[in-house]
Amino acid sequence: MKIKSVVRILMLIVLVGIVSIAGSMVFFVVDETEYVVVTRFGDPLRAYTEPGLKIKWPEPIEALHKYDNRLLVYESGEMEFLPRDEKNLIVDSYVVWRVDDPVKFLKTVKDEMNAEDKLRDIVLSELGIAIGKYDLSALVSTDPEAVKLDEMIEKITMATDNKVREYGIKVEDVRIKVLNFPQQNKEKVFRRMMAERERIARTYRSEGNAKAEEIRAQADEEMEKIISAAYAEAEKIKGEGDAEALRIYAEAYSKDPDFYQLTRSLEAYEKFIDKDTTIIMPADTELLKYINTANPEEKTPKRQRGQGFTVEQDQTEIPSSSVVKK
Repeated sequence: MKIKSVVRILMLIVLVGIVSIAGSMVFFVVDETEYVVVTRFGDPLRAYTEPGLKIKWPEPIEALHKYDNRLLVYESGEMEFLPRDEKNLIVDSYVVWRVDDPVKFLKTVKDEMNAEDKLRDIVLSELGIAIGKYDLSALVSTDPEAVKLDEMIEKITMATDNKVREYGIKVEDVRIKVLNFPQQNKEKVFRRMMAERERIARTYRSEGNAKAEEIRAQADEEMEKIISAAYAEAEKIKGEGDAEALRIYAEAYSKDPDFYQLTRSLEAYEKFIDKDTTIIMPADTELLKYINTANPEEKTPKRQRGQGFTVEQDQTEIPSSSVVKK
């Protein structure tokens, strides 16, 4: 009984193994990240682009070919190209692509390696054609409006996509990673770029100086207006003050003319007489009438002293003009 049980178990295990092997040869799973093409005796039969459990005849009757349906990136590497103005450029580009028609892809290029070889030839060819239609200044410039690089890339992408459709490939994008110059051309390009930068800087400085001159002129004009207005106002106030002073003087004079004359004479003494002043003038001058106490009938000269000054008078020999010595 025990031997029969063991035999039955072994037979069951073998049967399960056979069924599993047969099932793996007949059933297969399509992943959501891939396309699967089923071939019969090497000829493409059908393609599965949706994920799920599928069935086929076991090999060698039917075989599976799986391709990644996600976006793939191929880097073409650096290549030297010649723009329209014949200034060599080194371009490093890459291509974003994917399998669009798995059956056509299998028939034409079979695998990704061959597909990338096709892409490289086509992309580099289209790059050379496109770059040859543009000057260097349209690809590299400090003026954003003069740069036509995006326009060129769009044309390359469209042209490349149209040419690879026959291989079951769709090109989503072509981009330039590096746009450089050969070592022997870099010095000339840098000098040209420096000259362009200096030209722009001179333009900015010239515009700045013109603006500064305009601002200074406006400020000077405004200053002249303010000064003129202030001067006019000052003259007006000064005139009003002089008029008021004259009115006060006239009013004071009308009240007591003798006292007013005395006060004005004393103010005059303070302005031109000090302790070092010597005045020589006729004795009967009006200016000295308040400090001249000499006898007018006396013929001999007399010297009178006031505070801080000396007066010499002579009725007969002093000339009519006066001399003031300091």
